[in-house]
Amino acid sequence: MTKRYTTNYTDTLIRVAEDCKVAQGTVPAKAGTIAALQYEMLRDAPYAFTSDALLIAVEARRKDIPNEDLDALVDAFHSRGQACLRASPLAKTYGWGFHHDAEGKVALVDMASPRYAALIEDEQTAKTQAMRSRR
Repeated sequence: MTKRYTTNYTDTLIRVAEDCKVAQGTVPAKAGTIAALQYEMLRDAPYAFTSDALLIAVEARRKDIPNEDLDALVDAFHSRGQACLRASPLAKTYGWGFHHDAEGKVALVDMASPRYAALIEDEQTAKTQAMRSRR
C-alpha cells in the first residue's frame, strides 16, 4: 500500500505569518487567485471542508477540471506531499488565520477578531505559525 499524504490538522489554529503587513483580515481583491478562491469557499461554508478538500476544490476550479476527472486529481494530491494552509496567501498576506476543529474542518478567523484572540489563549487548541512571506 502506498503512503497517502494529507494537509489536514485537528484542533489547531494556523496563526497569521509573523511578517504579515495587514492588521486585520482583508478580502483578496483579484478574483480567481488562490487567495480569492480559498476566501470565498471558506467565507461561504465555514467548517465545511477539510484542508485537503479545500485545496483540491480550489485546484479543480483553477484548472477547470471536470467532475469525472476529480478522482485522478484526488489521487495525485494524496500521492505526494503538498503545501498545507500554512503556505496560503490568506495567512501570509491577508491577515486570516485558519481554525481546524476536532473533525479537521477548517474556517477563517480574522486576526483582529475576539475569536482569534480566544483561540490564541485556548490551551486545548494547538497553534502553528503560517510561513513567512520572506526568508
